[in-house]
Amino acid sequence: MGRMIRCGLIQAKNELGPDHPLEDIKRAMIDKHITMLEEAATKGVNILCLQELFYGPYFPAEQNTKWYDLTERIPEGPTTQLMIEQAKRHKMVLLVPIYEEEITGVYYNTTAVIDADGSYLGKYRKTHIPHTHPGFWEKFYFKPGNLGYPVFETAYANVGIYICYDRHFPEGARILGLKGAEVIFNPSATVAGLSEYLWKLEQPAHAVANGYFLGAINRVGHELPWDIGEFYGTSYFCNPRGEIIAEASRDKDELLVADLDLNVIEEVRKVWQFFRDRRPETYDDMCRLLP
Repeated sequence: MGRMIRCGLIQAKNELGPDHPLEDIKRAMIDKHITMLEEAATKGVNILCLQELFYGPYFPAEQNTKWYDLTERIPEGPTTQLMIEQAKRHKMVLLVPIYEEEITGVYYNTTAVIDADGSYLGKYRKTHIPHTHPGFWEKFYFKPGNLGYPVFETAYANVGIYICYDRHFPEGARILGLKGAEVIFNPSATVAGLSEYLWKLEQPAHAVANGYFLGAINRVGHELPWDIGEFYGTSYFCNPRGEIIAEASRDKDELLVADLDLNVIEEVRKVWQFFRDRRPETYDDMCRLLP
């Protein structure tokens, strides 16, 4: 008998441009996501993940200190508290990307994890911070994550999180598998012409190499005035065989829902014994060789 869970991903266009007051920008996106969250509840979603920096535009397209005012503490900040209420109300696990303030001047790109009873389980801070391409000035805004690669035991599944640029690095993806993650979620903001050729290559490869499900999110639309490219959506779920089992549209707001049979993890690992056959004692060079 399958161990079936229903998972959801939200991809959405930013509502208001950067010339609007920050509170208006934030409120418009939170309101949009609450509506889509309620849709997820009506569809019986057990675990729902929102997109990277969900309550605003992808502001690292410029370097401007005004965006520091979007930061919040976790879990005591208003967005985490709101989502705690929503999780409890709908009996839904929520993964909520937030621009986190640890102390004044120390900020992280973070995802808060809230269980289906509304309990706050912890957070993941984005580990790998890009600053290498015009329009992706993330080191101006975020310190590299310092919490490692936690796996969260939720009411429905063991969940791991990677955030956007993390997906280009296989090491953390392997650690999450070794720690028992069954579903990995990757909330992202990425544009056509830069990463699209990798979008359906790297993450299914992580799923295959580690024998778990993966949900990848990308926002949609062109964000003015920067217009660093098209956020091309196509959020998807893939299974431990690397097969894409559900995919969203390219250019519109969408709640993507998929049923994941977690027993498939065991089926696949009985065939491909990658964890049994790996040779960590031979990998010293991975950490010794720099850079």
